[in-house]
Amino acid sequence: MAKDQIRLDNNGYESPTGRLFVDRNTARITDLSKVRLLRCGVDTVRQLYKGLLRPEILGLFDKPGAIVDFAGDRWHAGRVSRDSGYQYKLQNADLGFVLLVKNFNAKVENVGPHLKIEVSPHAIDSLSPERLQARLDHYAAQVLTNIEVNQCAVHLALDLQGWTPPADLVARMHCRARTHRDVSGINELHWATKSSVYGRGETSMFGSANGLQLCIYNKTEQAKATDKLDYWESVWRRRDSFDETDPDNYNPAQDVWRVELRYHHSIVQQFASGSVDLQSGQTIDTRTFAAFSQHLDGLWRYGLSQFKLIARPGYFEPIWTLIRDDVRVDLPVDSLLDETEYKRYHKTARGFSGKNVELFLGNFVSLLARERVGARRAFHRLKDWECWPVIRDHYAAKGMDEDALYKHIKGILEERYVRWGRAV
Repeated sequence: MAKDQIRLDNNGYESPTGRLFVDRNTARITDLSKVRLLRCGVDTVRQLYKGLLRPEILGLFDKPGAIVDFAGDRWHAGRVSRDSGYQYKLQNADLGFVLLVKNFNAKVENVGPHLKIEVSPHAIDSLSPERLQARLDHYAAQVLTNIEVNQCAVHLALDLQGWTPPADLVARMHCRARTHRDVSGINELHWATKSSVYGRGETSMFGSANGLQLCIYNKTEQAKATDKLDYWESVWRRRDSFDETDPDNYNPAQDVWRVELRYHHSIVQQFASGSVDLQSGQTIDTRTFAAFSQHLDGLWRYGLSQFKLIARPGYFEPIWTLIRDDVRVDLPVDSLLDETEYKRYHKTARGFSGKNVELFLGNFVSLLARERVGARRAFHRLKDWECWPVIRDHYAAKGMDEDALYKHIKGILEERYVRWGRAV
């Protein structure tokens, strides 16, 4: 288990808030006094609902691309990619909300997970968690009857100056995640798919979008590319900083780097199942953003314990200690960090018959062959499924990583085509 370096204040005394870090063995000193922690906030909220679609709601999408009246405001109505899991969307970028409507995997006449509401940073910033939740519930009531709050997902983002990622970031980032993505050579992607529209080695992602993901990127460049630098500069000037002795520490001449933790709703559910209130012994409530908001400090610390930037074997890089211990999520709520034991409850494949997994995969591939679905599309759909972790862990125990599993599926699919032809 990695250890922290010794923290000292400017007088050389040990201090939990010191900015001088000393390696216990080499006596090397790292000075982080010029690092400026601007703001840690909630960058994205995704609130899920179950219910029965109101009959009139689908009428809003009769003319894709039209501007329609909904919940007292004007919205852009349209269709979305099947990869999103939903069929339609209502979007109002000025308000900062996108409603994804009609789950592809549930019938319109049945109660199902038919609504996901995504909230942009400026809407989160302008509303307290309670008021934001009330707005979310109001929109949900306009779309669904028999409403049940399903779960929420969040992205937590720290913006800082005076630090840039090391060139060997990938080599020194230790984590359980099986996926690392470096988009340093990519010149044209979109932030809607969590990528960038610039390409100078300034974005690195660890983990997968359907789990816990860490992203480190140049926020200044991304904000310029999306024409939102003015907004973010107003936030940094208004909110800085965690440094009490330096209240006006945003420097517009310096790039801002972002360290972002993205939690899928399935990971949040694991926290709900595994974390307990230290006084009552009850599990925590994460179904709504309002209820979950008091636990975001715990979520931030947990994420930085899963992804570990190592200075040398056995020791954290000082910046990782600093942002783990000194940062608090900027929300007008009382944090329950010190009153909660945070753990994730994992359902594992132990005690579960691997034969069931392999039977499923065989039948799955047969259906793909019948419908002439390609291996790549099928594999992405499989990874989005709630049971994907069990499938992945089963094959990982057999020495097969995700790339090998994809090739395995592709090989079986090809064999079906060759042996059975169009008879499938």
